[in-house]
Amino acid sequence: MDFNLEPKEVFEQFYEIAKIPRESGNEKAISDYLVKFAEDRGLEVHQDELWNVIIKKPATEGFENSDPVIIQGHMDMVCVKAEGVEHDFTKDPIKLAVDGDFLKAQGTTLGADNGIAVAYALAILDSEEIKHPPLEILITTQEETTMDGAAAVKGELLKGTRLLNIDSEEEGIFTVASAGGATIETYFDYEIEEGKKAGIGILIEGLKGGHSGQVIHEQRANANKVLFRILEAGRNVADIKISKISGGTKQNAIPQKAYGEIYAENRDEVRAAMEKIAAEIIDEYEVEEPGFEISFMDVDLEGCMDAQVTNNLIDYILISPDGVMSMSKDIEGLVESSLNVAVIEQRDKEIFIETSLRASVDSKLDYMVAILKNLSKKCQARFVISNVYPSWHFEKDSPLRDIALKSYEEVFGKEAVYTSIHAGLECGMLKQALPDCEMVSYGPNMYDVHSPKERVSISSVKNTWELTKKILENLK
Repeated sequence: MDFNLEPKEVFEQFYEIAKIPRESGNEKAISDYLVKFAEDRGLEVHQDELWNVIIKKPATEGFENSDPVIIQGHMDMVCVKAEGVEHDFTKDPIKLAVDGDFLKAQGTTLGADNGIAVAYALAILDSEEIKHPPLEILITTQEETTMDGAAAVKGELLKGTRLLNIDSEEEGIFTVASAGGATIETYFDYEIEEGKKAGIGILIEGLKGGHSGQVIHEQRANANKVLFRILEAGRNVADIKISKISGGTKQNAIPQKAYGEIYAENRDEVRAAMEKIAAEIIDEYEVEEPGFEISFMDVDLEGCMDAQVTNNLIDYILISPDGVMSMSKDIEGLVESSLNVAVIEQRDKEIFIETSLRASVDSKLDYMVAILKNLSKKCQARFVISNVYPSWHFEKDSPLRDIALKSYEEVFGKEAVYTSIHAGLECGMLKQALPDCEMVSYGPNMYDVHSPKERVSISSVKNTWELTKKILENLK
C-alpha cells in the first residue's frame, strides 16, 4: 500500500479489493479472489451460481459452544466517474487517495460501499488474535442493482443465529429495520422523422446527485425532472419535437446530469421561454445545489420524434411523482416512501425510463406502483415492475441489538442509538432465507456514496474495527 493507514490489517485488504473491477453484474473476478483467499488459508468456502461466497472459520478457544455469527456485506459497487475522468470500470483499478481523515478515489466512486465490509471480514479471517464464535462470512453480489445475490442465498448453508451486516454509513447508529422497494420500467416506442433541422440543445449539469434512499429528504434537484420542466415551458409557447433525450446513470442514484435536443417551430421564442424558467429553477435550488448549471446551445438535428410521442414523454416525466411522498409517523425525521425518476435512456426505437420506489409500508409501495402504472397507460407507454425487495421489519426484542449497543458503550464510553433507514438493506432479503436469525447493521462514516465524491473516514474505520472486535467478543 502506498500510504500507511490504521488499522493496517483492514486497509491492506481494502487496497487489494480496490484493484479488482466489481461493478454490479461483473463480480466473478472479486468472487474468485475471495474463494482463493479462503482456500489459501484452508478455510471452508462455498461459491454459488450468482458468485455469492460463504467462508467459514472455526471458533477461537473458549467460544466453541457459542452460536455461529454471520458477518455479511456485498462485494459489488456503484461505478460512477466525474466528468472528463478516463476510467474503465471493467478493467482499471480504483485509484486511491488520502485527504486528511478521508480515503477517497481519484475521480470515481471509491467502493467503500461495501468494500469496507469485505475488508473487515478478510482481516478477521486472517487474524489469529481476534476472539470470536464460529464465523460464517457471507459476501453477496448485485446488491446495488437487484439484490438477486441476497435473494439466492440458501439458508441451509448457514447455521448462524446472529448476523452483523456492515453496510451502514454512520458511526454510532445501528440500523435495525429498512425499507422495501421496487423498480418501475417504462417504455415509449417511437420512430424518427428524418430531415435536417436547426434545433436547441439543453444541458443540465453540476448537481450533487447521491443515493436516492439516503439523501432523498434533502430535496436535491433531479436533472431529469428539471429538463422536462424546461421542455414544458417550451411547448407552452409552440409545438416542439424531441430529437435526443438522456439523463441519469443508475436506478439508485439521483440524476446529476441530463441532456435533450428539440426542434421548435418558433425557435427564438421557445428558447427564450426555456431560458427564463431555467434561471428560475436555478434560483429555487441556490441553497441545495450551488454548482447547478443549465446551458442552451444551437444544434443541427438529423431528425425528430413525432409530436405525440414528445407530448406523452413530457406528460409522463412532468406528472410522475419524484422525491419524498410521505414521512414516518413512528420515527421522527424518517422518510416513509419516496420515488426517484432515475434514468432516461434513448435506445433504438424506444425510450426507456427507470424509476426507483422505496417504502417501509407495503401499502404505500403498492400505491406508488399504481400511480405509475396508470400514468404509463394514460401516456401510451409499456409498464414493467421489477426488482421488488422486501422491507426489514423492526423486532421489539433483540438480544443482538442489546449486545451491539452495550459493546459500543464499552468501547467509546457513550451511548449509541438504533434506527430504521429509508433504503434497502440485504437484511430484508436475507430474512426470507434466515427467518430466525437476529440482524443488526452498522458501519463507519461514509459520505456522498454512489458519486465521485464518495469518501470514508479513516478514523471511523478504525473505530468500527474496534467495535466489531468487541461485539464478536461479547457474542460468546
